Amino acid sequence: MSLKIYGTLRSRATRPIWLAKELGISFELVPVIQARRLAGRSKGDGIISTASDSYRKINPNGLIPCIEDDGLILNESLAINLYLAKKHGGPLSPVDLREDALMTMWAIWAVSECEPAAIDILLNRATRPKDQQDSAAADAAVATLQGPFGVLEPALRDGGGYLVGGRFTVADINLAEVLRYAQPAPELFAGFSTVKAWLDACQARPAFMAMMAEREVELE
Repeated sequence: MSLKIYGTLRSRATRPIWLAKELGISFELVPVIQARRLAGRSKGDGIISTASDSYRKINPNGLIPCIEDDGLILNESLAINLYLAKKHGGPLSPVDLREDALMTMWAIWAVSECEPAAIDILLNRATRPKDQQDSAAADAAVATLQGPFGVLEPALRDGGGYLVGGRFTVADINLAEVLRYAQPAPELFAGFSTVKAWLDACQARPAFMAMMAEREVELE
């Protein structure tokens, strides 16, 4: 088995894991948890974290996921997915330079235009304890995403329900995983029916559901 994915399913490692399942490629998931999750654990538990020296030798940034593939070490989840899709080919990968450029564009757009606000929604509507949630920050993030969603809605409609090439590709996986963070704000999606239908379709795929089922049973 040549591909190793470092991380956990409660991290952005869901992105390459979902893609690997779509591609039908085998991989080894090497458990590495975020250092902040070490609170209350014994150092003798033998848990590798993003702060562990052994992991920092692999990824000096101290972030997950990271992959090791036939000697290549690659960080950044969306870049990892673009690489894996192009390496293994098939309908999820670009068929030409034009599609390659569009997939790269959407990945950068997802990170720059959507992810910060989507994370604010996730933190302040879902993952933080209720007494630590900032409802004003969540509302502001919903307002911020109105603009990007207004761009995405016609792009999906004009693209036949997908981002690139009129078919499901790695570009859809990358953006869908970013926008999953915004789902605790259903009122945002209510105003953009094409975006909602696209995300629902992405998350109805067997590979996504298999990944999420594994995530649900992953130990905290």
